Amino acid sequence: MHGSRNAARRFVVPSGSVNPADRVDLSVQVGALRLTNPILVASGTFGYGLEFAHLVDLNRLGGIVTKGLSLKPIEGAPAPRLYETPSGMLNAVGLQNVGVEAFIWDKLPLLRKYNTHLIVNVFGYCQEEYVEVIERLEEVDGISAYELNISCPNVKKGGIQFGSDPALVSEVVQAAREAAKRRPLWVKLMPLVTDIGLIGKTAEAAGADALTVANTYPAMAIDFRTQRSRLGNPTGGLSGPAIKPITLRLVWETCKAVKIPVIGLGGVETVADVLDYVSVGATAVQVGTASFSDPKVSEGIVRGLSEGLSQTKMCTFNELRGKWKQENS
Repeated sequence: MHGSRNAARRFVVPSGSVNPADRVDLSVQVGALRLTNPILVASGTFGYGLEFAHLVDLNRLGGIVTKGLSLKPIEGAPAPRLYETPSGMLNAVGLQNVGVEAFIWDKLPLLRKYNTHLIVNVFGYCQEEYVEVIERLEEVDGISAYELNISCPNVKKGGIQFGSDPALVSEVVQAAREAAKRRPLWVKLMPLVTDIGLIGKTAEAAGADALTVANTYPAMAIDFRTQRSRLGNPTGGLSGPAIKPITLRLVWETCKAVKIPVIGLGGVETVADVLDYVSVGATAVQVGTASFSDPKVSEGIVRGLSEGLSQTKMCTFNELRGKWKQENS
């Protein structure tokens, strides 16, 4: 089994990619990566990071998770792609992206200028595509880790999603692990599974260095007057504050099942949301949908972390991490 201790030995992360510390110690260790704070921006909600650079000080973030990259460019789903729901949002973007080659040539040189960790989200429609994307990224510098999106349909297996079947999870993570020789591998789990702890342990055993919990929830919205979907597709993915209580439970269950770090993702809008996730065991969090309504929210959360942590009477996130989990096991 690959654990966080093995990950720390496998990879050496240059200290130059880490920002100066704040007044209190906000740093966290995600396997081999030391983040100056636990706030990352989530894949698909922050573009490639460059689109927000004129609004947000990217150097203040713990890390940026890029828009998902595939082997070839994808145009994505038809409009409309977003629809606001009570306490949340539906999206059906269709994994639109420029493809790995355009990312390497057009995006990565600009991203290298920023002093924060860059985590590249990777997906494919078959196992071979995951491997090819990672192998191409292995040839270039400026990337801190990969995040494997295993919520994609596997066209070679009749359309089943990789992340819903432990056997497929093991296969795709192991293949990605073998390809990712230079960098840590994070695995982004899907939420609607029978036992997310089992899926997490399977990914850990196959070589994952950290887990992101979780992706959006399949959902839909219609207009009964027109009998049409509110999106260009019949269904989409639900995100935002509405999903936080459900995802918080999934993070708690995953943290109980694995030894590697877990990154919480779902409805993070405030410092309190961050502290909730850390309390149930998360090492870091990703800010997603909130960036649509307030592009500066992630930086604002970073600014408020010192005061929020001080209210817990603790000096570091290590002291807070898993405290609720320990007291309620």
